[in-house]
Amino acid sequence: MKVTVIGAGNMGGAMIRGLVAGGRVAAGDITAVAVHDKTLNAMREVGVQATTDAVAAAKTADVVLLAVKPWLVEGTARQIAGAVKDSALIGSVAAGIGLADLVSYFGGDKPLFRIMPNTAVTVGESMTFVTAGGATPEQTRTMISLFEPLGKVMEVPEKQFDGCMALASCGIAYALRYVRAAMEGGIELGIPPQMAQTVVAQTLKGAAEILLRTGNHPEAEIDKVTTPGGITIKGLNAMEANGFTRAVIEGLKASK
Repeated sequence: MKVTVIGAGNMGGAMIRGLVAGGRVAAGDITAVAVHDKTLNAMREVGVQATTDAVAAAKTADVVLLAVKPWLVEGTARQIAGAVKDSALIGSVAAGIGLADLVSYFGGDKPLFRIMPNTAVTVGESMTFVTAGGATPEQTRTMISLFEPLGKVMEVPEKQFDGCMALASCGIAYALRYVRAAMEGGIELGIPPQMAQTVVAQTLKGAAEILLRTGNHPEAEIDKVTTPGGITIKGLNAMEANGFTRAVIEGLKASK
C-alpha cells in the first residue's frame, strides 16, 4: 500500500512517524508532500520519500491524506482531484471540512473520510475519530487500521464528529489546563513546580488507565476514594461549589 500525506507539519509529520513506527506501511511506500526544505529533509530522515509535487505524489497513492491547514484544503484538493486514482482512499484531517465539502472537491464516486487525531498522536496515544462517506466496510477498515498504531481509533457518524472533536482534540487543552491548575494548587501546598507536574500527570494517567481497563463509570472509582467525612469529598464539594462541572460542560459546548 502506498500512502501520500500532503502537509507534513506538526500533525502530518506526527502521522507519518507513527505510520513508520507502527509498521503498517513500509517507510519507502510513504510520500510526504511539503513546501519547506526543512520539513522535507526532516521527513527524509524518517526514511520516507519527500517532495513538493502533490499531483505526482497523489497519482500513485492508494491512500491520500490531506493534513494541510483547513483554508488550504479546497485548493489542494482541487489541484490533485484529477490525479487521484478512482480506487484511492481520500482522507482529510482538517477541522471544519465535512464530507459534503470533500464530495464537492473530489466528486461523490470516491471513498472519502473525515479523520481527526489529537496531538497525543506524537506519543502514540491519540484518540482518533473516523467518519466515512462512499466507502465500503473493507475500505473503512483499511483506513482505521492505518491509525491504530497511533492510539485508539473510533468510527463515528458525522453528526457526532464535532462533539467528539471537542471532547478529544480540544479536550487535550482542557486536560492540560487542569494539570496547570493542579500544579498551582500543589505549589500552594508546598510542592515544587516540576515535582507537582510529574505527580499530577501520573495521577491523570493512572485515572485514565483505570477507566480504560475496567470500563467503570467515573463515579464508581470516585466512591472508592471518598471516605465519609474525609478530605477527598471536602475537596470535591469545594470544586463543585466553585463551578467545576459546569465550567467543563460549558467549555465543551463552546468548542463545538
